[in-house]
Amino acid sequence: MKLALLLLLPFAALAQVTVREYPVPAGHGIHDVWADRAPDGPVWFSAQASGHLGILDPKTGKVEFVALATGRNASSAPHGVIAAADGAPWLTDGGQNAIVRVEPKTRAVKRWRLPAESGYANLNTAAFDGRGVLWFTGQSGIYGRLDPASGELRLFDAPKANGPYGIAATPQGIVYFASLAGSYIARVDSQSGRATVIEPPTPRQGARRVWSDSRGNIFVAEWNAGNISRYEPANGKWTTWKAPGPAPRVYAVYVDETDKVWASEWSAQVMLRLDPASGKFETFRSSSANANVRQIHGRAGEVWTPESASDKIVAYRYK
Repeated sequence: MKLALLLLLPFAALAQVTVREYPVPAGHGIHDVWADRAPDGPVWFSAQASGHLGILDPKTGKVEFVALATGRNASSAPHGVIAAADGAPWLTDGGQNAIVRVEPKTRAVKRWRLPAESGYANLNTAAFDGRGVLWFTGQSGIYGRLDPASGELRLFDAPKANGPYGIAATPQGIVYFASLAGSYIARVDSQSGRATVIEPPTPRQGARRVWSDSRGNIFVAEWNAGNISRYEPANGKWTTWKAPGPAPRVYAVYVDETDKVWASEWSAQVMLRLDPASGKFETFRSSSANANVRQIHGRAGEVWTPESASDKIVAYRYK
């Protein structure tokens, strides 16, 4: 498998970033990615179109696939993927209406199906809180929690019904989710499960995905408005940065270990890096005309992106 190695200069050239592209066999429908914490560890990705967990070895470029559903009539369509503290990948599988865990060594698959009476949840993404409990969203109007230790699974009706999308936990273990249709973010009480709505200052902004910085501030990708916004829980303050371009669409957001903010912008098909301290953006263009980068993740010195429109995973490496 051939790997593409590029050296891209950002348009607002403040620093060089080494970029490596990893091709993925066509037809799998890459959606989200999650990088193992270990340097050179595997990068997990959800193959939504084919119903697999994908496993990329960054050292060799080798890609493996684990089928998430078995049986003639089984159907899998994973959306989100994250890893637990033990390194095991977990997926929100809309096709099976289930939460799925894959054992890293044996590739054994375990499923927790949502109650039949709850209906189709349109499962989206998940995050672990500070106690190791998995929280997840469903665009049909639910969010839920799964305790891996006991197997207990609970569902909650989301405020304003349809829309729960991205979800993330702060370093302190506090969970927030975003509602795309509801245009809000919400803080989840881990004990009661209650979601407290927090309204961004821009109306109908389309909060799509969220991520926390090292201090527990929440960054929001605002799809409709084309903004990156920051909410500071300590004082309730909001700060908003408009993404570059005439009509930006910000899909996903990720905060690296230096508290720089990375975001995928779909109108111009670029990756953005924002320095919140200066308010300056750097812009990186893919080698593909259409990238459609969805969830972003990273580890020290690296940011990983799934280019769902071009069948490749891309690593941005920096010092």
